[in-house]
Amino acid sequence: MYIHSRKQSLVRGTGVKKRIVVAALVAVGLGGCALGPEFKTPAAPATAGDSYTSSPLSQQTASAPGPGGASQQFALGQEIPAQWWTLFSSPALDQLIRSALENNPSMAAAEATLRQAQENYNAQAGSLVYPSVSGQLGGGRQKTSVTTAGSAAGVYNVYNASVNVAYTPDVFGATRRTLEGAQAAIDYQRFQVEATYLTLSANVVTTAIQEASLRAQLRATREVLDALTKQQNVIEKQFEYGAIPRTTLLSQRNQVAQINATIAPLEKSLAAARHQLSVLAGKLPGEGGMPEFSLESLTLPQQLPVSLPSALVRQRPDIRASEEQLHQASANIGVATAAQYPQFSLTASYGASAATFGKLFEPETTAWSLLAGVTQPIFNGGALSAKRRAAEAAYDAAAAQYRSTVLTAFQNVADTLRALEADAAALKSQAEAEALAKETLDLAQEQYKLGGISYLSLLDAQRSYQQTHVSLVQAQAARYADTAALFQALGGGWWNRANGAPAAATVSTAPQYGKNQ
Repeated sequence: MYIHSRKQSLVRGTGVKKRIVVAALVAVGLGGCALGPEFKTPAAPATAGDSYTSSPLSQQTASAPGPGGASQQFALGQEIPAQWWTLFSSPALDQLIRSALENNPSMAAAEATLRQAQENYNAQAGSLVYPSVSGQLGGGRQKTSVTTAGSAAGVYNVYNASVNVAYTPDVFGATRRTLEGAQAAIDYQRFQVEATYLTLSANVVTTAIQEASLRAQLRATREVLDALTKQQNVIEKQFEYGAIPRTTLLSQRNQVAQINATIAPLEKSLAAARHQLSVLAGKLPGEGGMPEFSLESLTLPQQLPVSLPSALVRQRPDIRASEEQLHQASANIGVATAAQYPQFSLTASYGASAATFGKLFEPETTAWSLLAGVTQPIFNGGALSAKRRAAEAAYDAAAAQYRSTVLTAFQNVADTLRALEADAAALKSQAEAEALAKETLDLAQEQYKLGGISYLSLLDAQRSYQQTHVSLVQAQAARYADTAALFQALGGGWWNRANGAPAAATVSTAPQYGKNQ
C-alpha cells in the first residue's frame, strides 16, 4: 500500500484494507478437511517370535586360534552404537571413516539434495499457503485518436500505482496434500542421507578388511614361496649329485613358478583396495598418507547386538526412505481428488491512476476492486478421474516397492546371521586343516630327505599346505567382513547418534501434514 498525504485518503484506504483482510480471513475459514487417504505408518511384519531365521540361532559362534577366531555372542535386543565401527578397536579405521564422512563427495551430494528438497518445500509453502501480494507502479505517455475519443482526443500522461492481492482458499485440502507430499520428499531425502552415511562407513570398513585380507594372503603366499624355494635349493643339490632325475627338479621349479605367479595379482588387488580407500576418504589415489591395515590390527567384536525384528523397519534407512515414497504417493491421491472439486479464488486490488504524478495520491484518483470466484470442473473427458486412478496405481506400486524393500532387508539380516555362524565354523575347520597340512608337510620334507617317500608325495604335501594356508587367511577375513555386514544390515545405529542428530543438520522446520504414527 502506498501512503496518502491526506487524512481522508488514509481513512478510505484503511477501510478498503479492512475489507480485504476480512475477505482473506473468510477464505481461510472455508478450509475444510483434506480429501484423500490419511497416511498411516505401515506396521512391522509379523515374524515367528524374535528370530530372523526359520531356525533359532546358536547363542554363540565357534572359535578358532589366530586372528578373527574369537567366539561371538548374539545379544538380541541390544542397541547398536551409532559409531559401530569403533568396536573393531582400530584408531586408524576410526580416523579414516571420519575423513570419509567429511570429504567424500557422495555425502556432500546427498546433503545438498536434502537442502534442495527443503527449499522446494519452502517455495511451495510460500506460493500455496499465503496470499500473493504484488505492487505495481508505472507511468506512460499516450495519444488517443479523434475517432475513438472525440473531443477528448489528445496526448496524455498516465501514472498508475496499485497493490494486488490474490488468494486461493484450501477448501478441499489440495494445498495441504501438496505440502504433505513435499514434506515426504524432504523426509525421503533425509533417509537417503542416512543411507549414504551408512553405506560409506560400511564400505570403508569392508575395504579396510579386504586390504588386511589381501596383505595377509600376500604374506602367506610369500611364506609358502620361501619354503618352496628353500626346498628347490635342496633338490638342485640332489640333482647335481645325480641323486634324482631331472623331471623331479623341473616339477619343483614349476611349483615355485606357479606360486610366484599368484603374487602379482595379489599385489594388484592390494593396490586397488588402497586406491579405493583413498577415494572413499575423498582423496586422490596418489596423495598418500593412508594407513595400512592388517588382520592383527583389527579386533573382532565378541558381542554382536541384534535388533529385534519388529524394530528393523524403523531402523533401516532404505526402508524409511521407501516409506516416505509411499507417503508421498498417498498425498498425491489427495491432490488428484481435490482437483475434481470446486476451486475457490479471492482477488483484491487497490490503487490510483492520474494524469500527473502529483495527483496520483489524491482521493479522487483511487480505485479498488474485490472479487471472489469459484471454478467447478464440468467436463474434461474423464481426465481428472483418470489422474486420480493413476495416483492410486502409483500408490499401489509404492506399496509393493515398500514391501520388497522390507523383505530384502530381512533377507540381508538373515543371510548375515547365518554367515556369521557358518563362517565361524568354517574358520575352525580351516584352522584344523591348515595345522594338519603344516604338520604333514614338515613330516614329508623330513621323510623325503631320508628317501622315505617319493617326490610326488612331497609335492602333494606342499600343494595342500599352500592351499589351506591361503584359505585360512581368507576365512579369517570373512569373520570381520560378516561382522561389518551385520551392522550395515541392521541399519548402523544412526538413531543412537548423540542428541538424535541426523547425518545432515538440515531438517524441515515446517509443520508436517497427514501422517499418523
